[in-house]
Amino acid sequence: QVQLVESGGGLVQPGGSLRLSCAASGIIFSAYAMRWYRQAPGKQRELVAVITSISSTNYPDSVKGRFTISRDNAKNTVYLQMNSLKPEDTAIYYCNAQRNPSSYWGQGTQVTVSS
Repeated sequence: QVQLVESGGGLVQPGGSLRLSCAASGIIFSAYAMRWYRQAPGKQRELVAVITSISSTNYPDSVKGRFTISRDNAKNTVYLQMNSLKPEDTAIYYCNAQRNPSSYWGQGTQVTVSS
């Protein structure tokens, strides 16, 4: 059974930092591309970071320079370091593991950026 379990969300002030973690089980983690998505109330889910199986990374302009994705294949875990957080970063953050044709999702973790 595949499980992706996110953690690390919470309430943070604007300008602050959070580190999200996503622990995977039931898959050959190192073979999967890992992604972080987010969904704010009333908005579509959007991609915020991707790291491939060979650790290439990519980010949209909205988070580039502020967010960093990384992976530890020994721990079957992917991380999202979020710095200089803004109120518009408030959303539920989801972890995704993909290796065609398979795609798996975590349950999400809430991130709220507010003073």
